[in-house]
Parts: sequence; structure tokens; C-alpha cells
Amino acid sequence: MIEIRNLKKSFGDLLVWEDVSFNIEDGETVAIIGRSGCGKSVLVKHLNALIYPDSGEVIIDGENIFELEYVALRKMRQRFGVLFQGSALFDSLNTFENIAFPLRYFTDFSDERITEKVEEALSLVNLEGTGEKSPAELSGGMRRRVALARATILEPDFLIYDEPTSGLDPQTSSEINKLIISMAENLNITSIVVTHDIHSVLEIAEKVVFLENKGLCWYGTVDEMRRSDNEELMDFITASEYQIRN
Repeated sequence: MIEIRNLKKSFGDLLVWEDVSFNIEDGETVAIIGRSGCGKSVLVKHLNALIYPDSGEVIIDGENIFELEYVALRKMRQRFGVLFQGSALFDSLNTFENIAFPLRYFTDFSDERITEKVEEALSLVNLEGTGEKSPAELSGGMRRRVALARATILEPDFLIYDEPTSGLDPQTSSEINKLIISMAENLNITSIVVTHDIHSVLEIAEKVVFLENKGLCWYGTVDEMRRSDNEELMDFITASEYQIRN
């Protein structure tokens, strides 16, 4: 379990947010939503100590990660996979080698074992037979799926998705959402999804974190969100739906 306790973060005189507290249960899918610039990406970078807070704690399985020494922190970070916005594939490597990269860097697996793992990962994201293709030969949705295969190749406990459907058409976005659900169910991964896409939130998430007014404005289940009378949350959802329709 990840426990976020009373986090506060500022950059110089700019306060991003303060007193942010919520829990992420094992195997849960949590969506982090809010306006551009509200600090969603800053928040998720605290979860694996890529950024340190002004005050507060992130407790993972009973350990305050901001107190870990280098070796323990490195091991903890390896428990996280990240699907970057834009996929962040290596243009100089083909699909197979993009997915194999973490295995070559972090393990001593044989070439045969690496091939088995990569083929399994390609199967999970429905991209069998594409290992020799370069990123330039793939569609945006296919690149996102390759990046997802790479993010899960080390079998992480936690998977951070940074705007996983950004820039994709509705059909491809739906395919990515189904993969997020499949990964959570089949690999028992705890998923943290940063997104503006309310349709995705309703489809994939169990809990929702809404950042607004330099803090945690609302936190609860998707069903509770549907029934919420929180004015700021409803304004955000209404604006998002308007943008989607128009």
C-alpha cells in the first residue's frame, strides 16, 4: 500500500499544493485529475522519490521512502514502471530491443530468457510479430502499447501512466483503456493514472484524486464522484465533457 501523508511542495515562492493525503491500496487503479498546472505530474514523481517534498511522507509498505538510503531507494524505484506521455521509445532501437532494454540493464537473463520475456510482453499488448519494426513504422497507439510492454517487463508492483490516451483517437484510447484494465487484473499491478480524460477515468478507475486550489480538493470512489456535489469537481467534469463533445 502507498500512503501519502500531508505532502506539501513548492518551487521557490510558488506553492504547488499542500496537505495532500490519501491512500492507494494494493491492486487498485487510482486516477489523478485536475487542471493543467495543478501539480499532477509533480505528485506522482513524489511516489518514487524523484522529487522530495517540503514536508510530509510517502509510506510504501511501512517505509518512508524519503528516508531510504541510496541502495534501498534504488530497489524501491525498481518496483515502479512508468508509461511516459508520448511513449519515449528509443528511435534507434526496434520494438524488440525497446522492450528488452530494462532486462538487459537490470537483469542477468540469458538471450533466450530475454526473448521469451519480450514475446510474452508483446502478446500481452496484442503486438505479436512486431519485434523487428522500428518506432517510426508504428502508429501512435502501437507505440503506446510498446511503451506499456516495456513498462511492465520487469513485473513492477506499481505502474504510473502519464496521460496514457493523450493524442489518441477515441477507438485507440478505448483500446489503451482496456489494456490498463487487463494489466491491473492479469498482473495484479497497482495503477496510478494521470489523465484529463474523464471518459477514461469512468472506464478504468476505482478511486479518483482531484487536485484544485493548491491542494487535494476531492478524493473518493468513481461511484462517489458520480454522485458528488463538490462544485469544483463538477465544474472540472463539465468542462472536460464540453471539450470532448466540441
